Amino acid sequence: MKKTHLVFFLALLVSASYAQEYGGPVKWMSFEQALTKQKTEKRKIFVDVYTQWCGWCKVMDAKTFSNPKVAKILNEKFYPVKLDAEQTGDIKVKEQTFKYVENGGRGVHQLAAALLNNQMSYPNFVFLDEDLRIIPVYQGSTSIPGFHKAEDFHIFLAFIGGDFYKKQNIDKYKTTSYQSPF
Repeated sequence: MKKTHLVFFLALLVSASYAQEYGGPVKWMSFEQALTKQKTEKRKIFVDVYTQWCGWCKVMDAKTFSNPKVAKILNEKFYPVKLDAEQTGDIKVKEQTFKYVENGGRGVHQLAAALLNNQMSYPNFVFLDEDLRIIPVYQGSTSIPGFHKAEDFHIFLAFIGGDFYKKQNIDKYKTTSYQSPF
């Protein structure tokens, strides 16, 4: 095993044991499970749109979502959903059924495309309110693309989870209201 692979493997083990000890990890569910839970307890839904081949998606899992502070807010304030943008199974949301659409060698799931407004990049994150409407985070942007460190990602989770998005934009929130637990 190469030295870099060994270091990465050890980092994964340490972060996994750290997360277990301090209240992690995130209790991921499918979109369907989140919709079922919505019937008995309304919550916002956090959607992690990923693919199996996405390297940065795996880094997000290992470094950001394994962080106990991130896992805690995701588990308490949201129904955290993992959505494989290339999954082939149908997903029914309200009265609409979303399907996998073949496109050459690699297709896309219609729900992922709808959530990301056809801006398919991974990882990508979307917040839905209790009525399944997309919550804009940045100046009308409906998703948060790319890798984010735990301390940076926590800001988004606290902003949406605490309903601050209803009163102010995220830039003002960062400078006036946000208190980092890091």
